[in-house]
Amino acid sequence: QRLLVESGGGLVQPGGSLRLSCAASGFTLDYYVIGWFRKAPGKEREGVSCISNSGSSTNYGDSAKGRFTISRDNAKNMVYLQMNSLKPEDTGVYYCAALLGIVEVHGPEGLDPDSYDYWGQGTQVTVSS
Repeated sequence: QRLLVESGGGLVQPGGSLRLSCAASGFTLDYYVIGWFRKAPGKEREGVSCISNSGSSTNYGDSAKGRFTISRDNAKNMVYLQMNSLKPEDTGVYYCAALLGIVEVHGPEGLDPDSYDYWGQGTQVTVSS
């Protein structure tokens, strides 16, 4: 059974930082593009960031550029999202997802949630004073 488990969410003050982790079990992440997505109350699911199979290429949504950094450690079957300078509008449930295959992360599939095959259960991030 292929599982993705997110962790690292929580309550943080504006301007603070969080590091989200995504752990895979039951399959090897090497063959997958990994994306982070956010679902805020009353909003559509949004692509935050994605990373290529090897980790050599990354892409970010407009809201994440300059503040978030995605990385992966295929040896540990883990993907991370470092989030700095957090804002209240970053509040939401963050999901990691896996897309099987070699995809150009800067192409239309990279930040499109409908392109992804497997999803975690999500971790809540709340940015509030």
